[in-house]
Amino acid sequence: MKYVLGVDIGTGSVKAVAVNLQCQSFEVCQQHYSFSAPKPGYHEQDPEQIWKAFIASIKGVIDKIGTQPLAISLSSAMHSIIAVDENCRPFAPMITWADNRSSEIAKRLRNSVEGMSIYKATGTPLHAMSPLCKIIWIKENNIELFNKTHKFIAIKEYIWHKLFQEFKLDQSNASCTGLFDIIQFKWHHESLKLAGITEQKLSETVPTDCAKIYQSDNPRPELSFLKSGVPIIIGASDGCLANLGSTADKPGVAAITIGTSGAVRVASSKPLPNEKAMTFSYILNKGTYICGGPINNGGIAMQWWLKNIKPEPTDEDYENLFLQIAKVEAGANGLIFLPYLTGERAPIWDSESCGNFFGIKLQHSQAHFSRAVLEGICYALKDVFDAVQQNSEPITQINVSGGFTQSDLWVQTLADITNKKMVIVQSDDASAIGAAFMALKNIGIIKEYPTSDFAALRTFEPNTTNVAIYERGFIVYKELYDGLKEIMHRTNY
Repeated sequence: MKYVLGVDIGTGSVKAVAVNLQCQSFEVCQQHYSFSAPKPGYHEQDPEQIWKAFIASIKGVIDKIGTQPLAISLSSAMHSIIAVDENCRPFAPMITWADNRSSEIAKRLRNSVEGMSIYKATGTPLHAMSPLCKIIWIKENNIELFNKTHKFIAIKEYIWHKLFQEFKLDQSNASCTGLFDIIQFKWHHESLKLAGITEQKLSETVPTDCAKIYQSDNPRPELSFLKSGVPIIIGASDGCLANLGSTADKPGVAAITIGTSGAVRVASSKPLPNEKAMTFSYILNKGTYICGGPINNGGIAMQWWLKNIKPEPTDEDYENLFLQIAKVEAGANGLIFLPYLTGERAPIWDSESCGNFFGIKLQHSQAHFSRAVLEGICYALKDVFDAVQQNSEPITQINVSGGFTQSDLWVQTLADITNKKMVIVQSDDASAIGAAFMALKNIGIIKEYPTSDFAALRTFEPNTTNVAIYERGFIVYKELYDGLKEIMHRTNY
């Protein structure tokens, strides 16, 4: 069996997906890991634990199939920072995208002319998730760590160094740092100056199709199962590759992914800045930008709600939750949920925002609250979708991926709230599959990235009755944050 491997290094797991020469996935291995939160607002991980999961996921697929892959391509979560020495040994845990310790720095930048200039040049929103803000925080709060750091790197760089003993970063992940000029394709001088670093503190950037042949003389014994001669493609960020894996890499088709968090993304031949909503513009390759916005609270909000009902929920509990929601009419009888449980990114960029239920009355049952949580997540995605549409070509279709696609009710609700057709193009492997597509093209198996036969895929058309209900609900949803923002900030502690 001839195949390539797409490997997605995510926030909660590494997933390796085998894809055959006909661009079809057929085998997968996933390895999970945890995070730590030693202080409020902190979100850290052990890079070595992620490396072990990376190795185990690749080995797991190879063991299942029994043959070596033709190539391996990498996808990774964005916005992480690891302070390392010259041998890539971490001085401290990895700071992930979800870490909020630099929120005051981000707020300061958003209110400055200098910050807006950096946003336009780098395409990265000014938020605590940004590595730019994280590095500034380290400089201002841990000068000893800042001074002794040889390089500030992300998780993919850490893994690439383990494989090849060199510091390199793909231009896609570089474009998510707030430190990279997305027009000139080089490190951005203003950002570096603000962070107090030079290019020497960062990795060499390379195109996303950059490949290197793996040699089995690697000194790490845990890699002994991988044979010499396999090309490893550095790949791109998970968000950009999710569009590629969802066949949403052409204008006019958006992609929505919901996992722990969520995102709305469209492909464009140029950046699509939006200063008010601060949508991102990240690089897929030299001619393609993936533009959109992320939300913090996707599946994590639904998990939070279910765990308050069932402290240790099972798969059956999830099924029962959606059966419960299905019995409630659209709109949850006027109950609205702001899902900002971990603050929010696009389009409000407010780390101090919080979750709220509004409109509670005696007639509301647990089922109404459950439905309101589901609808609140979808309202948040519509909020981003509307911001993206302001500058993009008209969007007629949304390709959806992520764990939420296992629920027809969730996908239908998203169709009704956005008033757009939803097409399920992958289940929850879009980023890894996008990486695999990049591998197939890199080694010459395909000349162009595949497109979907949308007529053969499952689609969800908006329900006109529900669309009207949700249009009214969305107006209330938008006004709620505007009305509650000040008191959210006063009571944040």
